[in-house]
Amino acid sequence: MMCEVMPTISEDTLTQRGSQNGAEDANFEQLMVNMLDERDKLMESLRETQETLSLTQERMQEVAHERDLLQRQLNSALPQVWIGNLSFCSYTFPPAAELQLGEDPDFKITT
Repeated sequence: MMCEVMPTISEDTLTQRGSQNGAEDANFEQLMVNMLDERDKLMESLRETQETLSLTQERMQEVAHERDLLQRQLNSALPQVWIGNLSFCSYTFPPAAELQLGEDPDFKITT
């Protein structure tokens, strides 16, 4: 009668598999920590950028208002230029609401 012998299971193989899984878990955990750190840095950068944008927009509104006041003072202080019969030409800036940041104002001549 013949008997079949099962192959032996080496304990070293099981230990190796366990240590490989442990190393993979450690690598995965480190990857997650790195991703969370990067997310925190990006969120902080986003907050700072949003704050800077808000302050810049406020300053732009202040400057536009100041420009409008100065333009009114200039228009009232400068004499009107008469052209032809009872018509005049004056130089005006567009209202602040029509301007975009970084855009050159279109100069308008009204007659």
